[in-house]
Amino acid sequence: MPITTREVQLAARPHGVPTPDDFRTVELQRPDPAPGEVVVQNLAMSVDPYMRGRMNAGPSYAPAWEIGETMQGGAVGRVTASRSDRVPEGALVLSNAAWRDVAVLADSAVSVLPEADDVPVTWHLGVLGMPGLTAWAGLMRLADFRAGDDVFVSGAAGAVGSLVGQFARLSGAGSVVGSAGTPEKVRWLTDELGFTAAFDYHDGPVADLLAAAVPGGIDVFFDNVGGDHLEAALGAFREQGRAALCGAISGYNAVEPPPGPRNMFLVVGKRLSLRGFIVGDHADLRPQFRERVTGWLRSGELTARETVREGLDAAVPAFLDLLGGANTGKMVVTL
Repeated sequence: MPITTREVQLAARPHGVPTPDDFRTVELQRPDPAPGEVVVQNLAMSVDPYMRGRMNAGPSYAPAWEIGETMQGGAVGRVTASRSDRVPEGALVLSNAAWRDVAVLADSAVSVLPEADDVPVTWHLGVLGMPGLTAWAGLMRLADFRAGDDVFVSGAAGAVGSLVGQFARLSGAGSVVGSAGTPEKVRWLTDELGFTAAFDYHDGPVADLLAAAVPGGIDVFFDNVGGDHLEAALGAFREQGRAALCGAISGYNAVEPPPGPRNMFLVVGKRLSLRGFIVGDHADLRPQFRERVTGWLRSGELTARETVREGLDAAVPAFLDLLGGANTGKMVVTL
């Protein structure tokens, strides 16, 4: 008997900021699972900034979604039927089959997750999932974090940035400074997450705000924003500074390519290292990352905040709000 699913598809390629008209929700009939396949009832799905890039045509590190294709992303679900020897019925699984309520998948397309009463399933999409590993890999490997470093995080109230700052603090940073988009987020960073200082980037030139927050300069920059934040960090770096370049959300909706930093010459004079990265290249760090972060979560030293929306119909508004900075911490949609 066919399986009925509700799925969100790409209806049009956005020009600039996406709108609800760029998406459509459809009802489809999927066949019963074949040998080696499972049926997964999704419990929660992730919306992430990188998804904006997949709406565009052209080459990138991840293939573009085609018009009429059901979009993808991280999802946690429960196996409701299995024709697999590897994935039993009832298993909690992680997949890339977000943007739908039910998925029929090859068993190779899901990872069985450990279950614990003190680990909410949504954490596998955030602090214990891709954003958490992104924060860990970027800070520890790409930026070569060392105890005593003074660290600047752009987009520090988001899913990745809020963890980068906490990982740095818990690992012995000299200071941790973050940028965010509202006074409420700034207060959250300093009052609850333990950032040494934070500023609202709307309050003036980022370079001036950063210089006021950390007059002695920085050793490490973790960038989620790009643009004026990257330019400010180049100016604030001490010699031998290291940057992990994770994202550039300030330019994701740009119709024309935004200008690059005007002070790139400082990279030479200060002997800086700027390293871009994709988290999928660093899966080998996952055991180390999960062990350390689970310990911090259970001890209460690490805060994992989520902005939660409910229902598949909330997925598109949640994604659009994410691009507009409406989230604090990880944005997830429960299904």
